[in-house]
Amino acid sequence: MIHEIVIYPDPRLKHISEAVTAFDGELHTLLDDMYETMIAKNGVGLAAIQIGIPRRALIINIPIEKEEGEPPEQPKENTLEIVNPAIVWRSNEMVKFQEGCLSVPGYYEDIERHAMVTIEYQDRYGERFVIEDDTFLSIALQHEIDHLDGKLFIEKLSYTKRKKFEKEWKKRDKKS
Repeated sequence: MIHEIVIYPDPRLKHISEAVTAFDGELHTLLDDMYETMIAKNGVGLAAIQIGIPRRALIINIPIEKEEGEPPEQPKENTLEIVNPAIVWRSNEMVKFQEGCLSVPGYYEDIERHAMVTIEYQDRYGERFVIEDDTFLSIALQHEIDHLDGKLFIEKLSYTKRKKFEKEWKKRDKKS
């Protein structure tokens, strides 16, 4: 089932998500719905809070680039389903990457994040895993885990860029 995305400045996006304790059919349905929603909205990642469910669950599916002119693919079997993630290590090296967010549609900005992270998490069945990454996946993991902690990428903007964003966002809001 495709859900509506919670859009900034909805206060639900500030909620700190609660740990998942039941690895059951309800969680499986949530993860499946999150995949359908993310694909329908052309996303790369989605945290449960972005569909209004304050649980520590997120998904990421990095698109597979095809030949020029063909749309990238995001097959369901390539989806990382990450439940109760915890960043256990961050590199000191920082990188900038242009980020966007389904909850802040149409806005993109260069954001500084740790170049490499290691996370511990559970899958839909409660089995424990570790991921260490220093590619785009590392950036996506940090972005989505921020959502679970009630944070948005726009909070990482400099004071000047944040003020400019807020002004533009308010103008845009008045037009809709």
